[in-house]
Amino acid sequence: MSAIRTATLLSPLQGTIQQLTREFEQIPAERKKILDQLTAFVQDKIDAGEKAYLNFICTHNSRRSHLSQIWAQTAAHAYGVPNVICFSGGTEATAFNPRAVKAMQDAGFSISKFANGENPVYDVKFAPDAPGIRAFSKKYDDPFNQSNDFAAVMACSHADENCPLVQGATTRIALTYDDPKNFDGTPQEAAKYAERVHEIGREILYAFSRIKV
Repeated sequence: MSAIRTATLLSPLQGTIQQLTREFEQIPAERKKILDQLTAFVQDKIDAGEKAYLNFICTHNSRRSHLSQIWAQTAAHAYGVPNVICFSGGTEATAFNPRAVKAMQDAGFSISKFANGENPVYDVKFAPDAPGIRAFSKKYDDPFNQSNDFAAVMACSHADENCPLVQGATTRIALTYDDPKNFDGTPQEAAKYAERVHEIGREILYAFSRIKV
């Protein structure tokens, strides 16, 4: 298992990641089998000296797919896994939901708005010495995203069931999560968004911790 380079991350994020890496035993065995598919895809690309492109897909590209993309790019940096390039997309485009943005900020990410509008563009930072992630809602096949030889990681069951073919993907992984949107406007809203941020972070970090570099 690779050692995490906590010191290379933004200071507010270090504590969150240290906590999540101590919680790997909480991940059920059936989930670890799915995560092993993600590990294997990246490992094979790294061993071949190729870039590993990951596209995290959910219906609206508003919550779970963004959280997964950001965590995956962060995990690659934290574990020193080279040549991992992460994207996200939906079967339709909406906007990166501000509740999800807030939950990621609470976890320690630095997120600023790069452009306003109905579909704002955000700059997401996880480390002082790494490029920011340009986050905005888009379809999975948007020209901004990798168009071929990528792993399509399905972050929601609706997209997984209703998008049987992801054009250009060489691997498809059904790593689905419950939608925190179900708790919007309820007293549980903030807690459920935080829960999803931590669950996705924990599992993605676990997958990257198993990559040998």
